[in-house]
Amino acid sequence: MRPEWVLIGVTFLWGGTFLAVQTALTWSGPLFFVGLRFALAAICLGVIAGRRMLRLTLTEIRAGSWIGLAIALGYGMQTVGLQSIASSKSAFITALYVPLVPILQWIFLGRPPGPLTWLGVGFATLGLMLIAGPEAGGVGFSPGELITILSVFAIAGEVILISRFAQQVDAARVTVVQLAVASLLAFTAMGASGEAVPAWDWRILAFAGALGLASAAIQLAMNWAQRSVTATRSTLIYAGEPVWAAIIGRLAGEVLALSAVIGGGLIVLGMVLGEWPARRRPGRLVE
Repeated sequence: MRPEWVLIGVTFLWGGTFLAVQTALTWSGPLFFVGLRFALAAICLGVIAGRRMLRLTLTEIRAGSWIGLAIALGYGMQTVGLQSIASSKSAFITALYVPLVPILQWIFLGRPPGPLTWLGVGFATLGLMLIAGPEAGGVGFSPGELITILSVFAIAGEVILISRFAQQVDAARVTVVQLAVASLLAFTAMGASGEAVPAWDWRILAFAGALGLASAAIQLAMNWAQRSVTATRSTLIYAGEPVWAAIIGRLAGEVLALSAVIGGGLIVLGMVLGEWPARRRPGRLVE
């Protein structure tokens, strides 16, 4: 199977997790749920990997730890934000990581973005302003929107780190490490934030188990596929994520104002423009 098709499947699963997480927060605090979700994912994938884990290297531990930190920050803040904003709005804001990836690559890796990237950032920023505020079309950001915007930087860092280490590690082993680290950090953060362990409810375990399996599949697929698909092209494929989230949210009864829908469309346009130069370059094969 072509890795691009695998990443398209990732976007569908990813898009569906927003509403599922928001539903689970009815019974659980955000950090506990993130920790449980990734703990179950790490256990599941660790069992599948089996004896391969015995060949775990220091490079894989280091890579998995850095990626796990990015996952914990990104998913943790995103989940906190989902307590107060619609899942489809969260998905569109989260999509800002796509035009952010080439800018961070420029800052940290010295790879300057092309003119279309800057145009894409402009469209995405305009879209964010339309989608923001207690009511779409406002010029301010609610606390839930602000923390979701902060999560975007961590999620962009995750994509870059996966591509940075993809050629040096075993996809299954490093995925187990990053999921375990993300889980440990989320549980640890509960003490600092004052979040209590929720009362037992089988629905928490059911949602965490289902999302844990989805997380294991998503992270393993990303680590495998991005061995041969560049970070920039990967993020172009990921442009479908908020679209799937919006469709699923709408089917579940969520309604966004027209200005918010337009803002989401501008963000997706910004995502595509921001990564379009990565698709074809003179004198080179399609990446």
